[in-house]
Amino acid sequence: MKNVLNILLVEDNMIEIMKIRRTITLLNLNHKVIEAKNAEEALLLLKNSSIIPDIILLDLNMPKISGIEFLSILKNCKKLSYIPTIILTTSNNQKDLFECYRLGISGYILKPLKFDDYVDKIEATLNYWSHNEFITSKT
Repeated sequence: MKNVLNILLVEDNMIEIMKIRRTITLLNLNHKVIEAKNAEEALLLLKNSSIIPDIILLDLNMPKISGIEFLSILKNCKKLSYIPTIILTTSNNQKDLFECYRLGISGYILKPLKFDDYVDKIEATLNYWSHNEFITSKT
């Protein structure tokens, strides 16, 4: 049975936010997407929210706090470190890839240029995670 996901999207680019919205609508998915326009906003949401996301989709290239810095903060927080975090980025830099996996990401997805390819990648990702069992609370 598929789970309806609570997804935290950490993305500063409005076009990318609209692409996720459009993709989820196009695929007729009932997932709830919570948007944070930067890492600072995401950290506030995570600390102050009663809803802990099932997964986080994280862009790397953001102002002030980068995706890698956010990931480091997240994975060092006992309460939040278990949340599966998937990088959704244009960066194919091997240093970024290595550092993200070292910090404990659950996946690294390169944003394709063609929208159809983007939809395919997001569909596969969300389909996979909607079949997973999640930790609902952390002691």
